[in-house]
Formats: sequence, structure tokens, C-alpha cells
Amino acid sequence: MVSFLMRRVMHSLMILFFVSIIGFIVMQLPPGDFLTVRVAELEAAGNPMAGEQIEFLRARYGLEQPVVVQYYLWITNFVRGDFGISFQHRRPVTSLIGARLLLTVIVTVSTMVFTWVVGVPIGIYSAIHKNTFVDHVVTVIGFLGLSIPNFLLALVFLVINVIVLGQSPGGLFSPEFRDAPWSVMRTWDLMKHLWVPVVVIGTAGTAGIIRIMRANLLDVLRFQYVQTARAKGLLESRVIFKHAVRNAIHPLIMHLGMSFPQIVSGGAIVAIVLNLPTIGPLYLNALQQQDMFLAGSILMILVILLIVGNLIADVLLALADPRIRFE
Repeated sequence: MVSFLMRRVMHSLMILFFVSIIGFIVMQLPPGDFLTVRVAELEAAGNPMAGEQIEFLRARYGLEQPVVVQYYLWITNFVRGDFGISFQHRRPVTSLIGARLLLTVIVTVSTMVFTWVVGVPIGIYSAIHKNTFVDHVVTVIGFLGLSIPNFLLALVFLVINVIVLGQSPGGLFSPEFRDAPWSVMRTWDLMKHLWVPVVVIGTAGTAGIIRIMRANLLDVLRFQYVQTARAKGLLESRVIFKHAVRNAIHPLIMHLGMSFPQIVSGGAIVAIVLNLPTIGPLYLNALQQQDMFLAGSILMILVILLIVGNLIADVLLALADPRIRFE
């Protein structure tokens, strides 16, 4: 198991290195960037301090150096925790991301728990009761969950949240708790608002898990070893949950590693509609404004989340199927 984890960690570090190179190159491709615009603004303003600020920016980010040197400065500072300056917000990137990262993780983890807790049991029940009325209802709901856009659901739940429940429109906090320090009351207020983005973002994922779980379990139930277990007189619940579900859930575990960054990036439009203080809208705005250091730092964080998610999925898959450890 240790050697298995070491191989996965080494592969992950190699992927992170190559993604950092590709990401930095892509950030350099557009003609001009926010830093160039900032330098032009300082030069046009005629500020006596403009020259010193321009020289500081050029030295800080190696603008007159080759691209390789610029990448080295960026990645070494990133490893040390210095993500650079957001020229659009004129603040350190660390403070911008740090204020939203915790809430992003809370929303993402809650969404993943919701999709699994709801999707897996329904998929198992639907497979066991194939072609029944409940199975047909679940199938229809699954198609609706996959076909309805998340931003449309966000608008619907936004109206319900305001008119029916009388809560504030959008956001994760009531107005009096948005800038307040963390406390028991602020945490409770977060929990009251959290269900809306979790349900909206997790609807498509839940529908997908239901369909995958149902299809895989139906295939596994036809395998020879399942028929043999039944012929030995084992309880049907033991046959299903100990033998069939354990093998049918493998694709879902592999999908788990991809779902974490997908929820973060895929929920950007929902976060804009619901006015959520998460990383998604910040990342989208940074790409639109060519705020290279902010966009690059968020990209690296998403890649790290993807790698961590894949490592967790590999460990869970190795625990579920010991054969994986020897591949």
C-alpha cells in the first residue's frame, strides 16, 4: 500500500509541474495583460513616482527577462506562498483567495456529500427494483436533473428562498453576518443559506450518480459470482451490498477525484447568480481581465484540488479492490 501511494504521489507531482508550465505559457499568449495596462496607466498619469513603481514591477516579475526566468520567479514564489499581486484589485492574491477558499471548500464538500448520500442509495434501489413504477420515476427525475441548467435552478430556488422562506436573496450569509467574525450564530446562518447552492450545484451530479450506479449494479447482478453467491443461500441483502455493490461502485470512486474541481469551476455561473463569495466568480473575472497572477494562482489551486481528489479516490479504490494495489 505504501509503494502504491508513493507511485501515485510521484505521478501527481509530475502532473502538477507540467500543468504549471502549460498554464504559465497560456497566460502569456494573449496580446497584452493587466500588468502592461497598469504600466501604461502609470506612464500616462505623469505621476513623479510612476517611474519607480514601473521599475519595481518590472524587477518584481522579471518583465525584461526571458519567459523561462519569469516562470521560475512565479513558480518559486508560489511554492513559498507568495502568489503575487492582483493588479485589478491591487491586493495580494493570497488575501483574495484566502477569503474565499474556506467557503469554496465548504460548498464543494457539502455538495459532494449531498450527491453521494442521495445518489448512491437511490441508484441501488432503482437497480434492485428494475422496471417498477419507482424505477421509472427515478429515471425521469435523473433525465430532468441532467437536462435542466444549473443557473435556471438557481433562479427558481432564489425566488423560493426569498418569497417562501423570507431569507436574503442570494449569498451565504444574511446582511448582518457577511463581514462579521466567525461565531456560532454566523455558522448557523451559513447552514441556513448553504442548502440552496448545494442542491442547485449538486442536482446534475446526483442525477449522474443515480444513473451510473443503477447501470453498473444491473451489470454486476448478472455476473456469475453473484449467481453463485445466491445459489449458496446467502441473504439477498448480503449478496447485493457485500458482493455486487462493492464492485459496481468502482467507477463512482474513480469519478470522485474529478468531481471536486468540476464543482468548483462548474459552479461559477451558479455562484454569480446566487452571489456566492467563492473562487468561481473570482476566477472567471480574472480570466476576463487578464489578471495573470490571480488567474494562474487559482488555476494551480484547482489542479492541486484535482490531484488531492484523485489521490483520495485512488486510496478508496485500493481499499475497495485490493487488486488495484498491485497494478
